[in-house]
Amino acid sequence: MISGDKSYFFRVGFYGYQDTLWDDRGRHYYKLCTIQGAVDFIFGEAQSLFERCSISVIGGGFITAQGRDDPNEEGGFVFKDCHVFGNATTYLGRPWRKYARVLFYNSNLTNIVAPSGWNPWNHDGNEDLTTFAEYGNFGAGSDTSKRVSWAKKLDLATVEHMASVNFINKPEQWIGYQPF
Repeated sequence: MISGDKSYFFRVGFYGYQDTLWDDRGRHYYKLCTIQGAVDFIFGEAQSLFERCSISVIGGGFITAQGRDDPNEEGGFVFKDCHVFGNATTYLGRPWRKYARVLFYNSNLTNIVAPSGWNPWNHDGNEDLTTFAEYGNFGAGSDTSKRVSWAKKLDLATVEHMASVNFINKPEQWIGYQPF
């Protein structure tokens, strides 16, 4: 469980099956990490940027279960330049709470991603409250033509804001210079 604000992980491996990484609360930065699991294996309410991470699916299920309670909360998961791969069909995510927010950006989505991409789980009828989006992805699982109709189409300015380190770094600029 990562619950503190301003947490940074570089080349760390998180391995499990269900609920591998509880990205609970706060602002977090994951770079060049490996996260492995099957069911809701990246979940929580945090505001996190996963950059150049390997997302390894070892059983059918859901990669994310993000859980914002309020649409004005800054929380959300952003996967930037990541590689999603594995050995079982998976959804990119399902809402843990009704205002869930997840973006996959410029990532390699292999053929393990279910064509519909996202699942409403226990929030049928509230799909318009979630923000599940994809932008600029590639690979066999990146085809959005069969995605759920309620997946969001974010404008470029919103995508660039969320995919920037400033999404988690402002106002304090706490990440600073990193030697990599």
